[in-house]
Amino acid sequence: MTNEPRLTSNSIEVVSALEAIETYFEKGWSDGLPVVPPTPEAVSATLEAANLSPDAILGIEPVKGAVITAEKAAINAVMAGCKPEYMPVVAAAVDAITAPEFNLHGITVSTMGAAILLVINGPIAKELEINSGVSAFGPGHRANATIGRAIRLIVMNVLGTRSDDGLDKATLGHPGKYTWCIAENERALPDNWEPMHVTRGLGESESSVTVFSGLSGAQFGDHASNTPEGILDSFAERIYPLGLGVHEVILAICPEHAAHFDEAGWTKQQIGQYLFDTVRKPESEWVPNGLPSGIKNGGEGVISSLQSPESVIPIVVGGDGGAWSAVIPTWSLGSRSKAVTRKIQSNG
Repeated sequence: MTNEPRLTSNSIEVVSALEAIETYFEKGWSDGLPVVPPTPEAVSATLEAANLSPDAILGIEPVKGAVITAEKAAINAVMAGCKPEYMPVVAAAVDAITAPEFNLHGITVSTMGAAILLVINGPIAKELEINSGVSAFGPGHRANATIGRAIRLIVMNVLGTRSDDGLDKATLGHPGKYTWCIAENERALPDNWEPMHVTRGLGESESSVTVFSGLSGAQFGDHASNTPEGILDSFAERIYPLGLGVHEVILAICPEHAAHFDEAGWTKQQIGQYLFDTVRKPESEWVPNGLPSGIKNGGEGVISSLQSPESVIPIVVGGDGGAWSAVIPTWSLGSRSKAVTRKIQSNG
């Protein structure tokens, strides 16, 4: 990259790494946790790993018009603790979150408290050791923790959305606002299921990141059911409380539950149709709960909580032990924020 433009961000002279960390706290550039000082050498190495020029534009936030350059993204990736080889994932995620249909501005100024959930698919998940198995949503894996955190720091520091200055208006928020990044557990997929990125239009040998505006998940255990219908009835009980007009909802299906879908030969399409048909109530039951009827999907005033069978997005994630799955709603129930998938460009 000898012919690429030099870094243009301002430098801060400090006498030690500890002073640098404290300086970043004082200036409000941290998420509340210590950051890795982004030295020019570290930032340049991160850009080099993704074949990016510092002035390359990775995304433009549609409402504010704020530009996210590769240099600014790399600085925040270093701060988050990313290895240089993580940068292609970060770059693709920036492209995804700045897509108009994701509605990043709406998400970040809403009181609903959504966080950005990244789901990685394809060979890069294994290459970077992104956890898809035991405690996939938990701590202990550098790639998961730092890639998700990098996106949060970029949203804070480049787009200017922080909780301390009132720009992040979440009433409660949730821990995913620190970092939320997993890989799909592709080895546990039923034989007739494509990985999520293939379902969403990419090739199986390609790598991708899909971004969701995720609300707090509702985990449940169903150790008794061994049929698709029984397991999906448990999912349905967590979808009902979401109300009407659910355009997108994530089904985080654990490997033990996925194995039962595999044994029965069920497809993703069957899952969507079964839930669409199951989460229905007469209009007379929805309205007293303050939920207007909206669009009627059936005769005699019987209305489904789901907008369509395609409203459910199944992913397989988690460890082999324990029949624990989860429902993860999305901001505005997906009506004003759509999941976005982007190919992760090779750094070769």
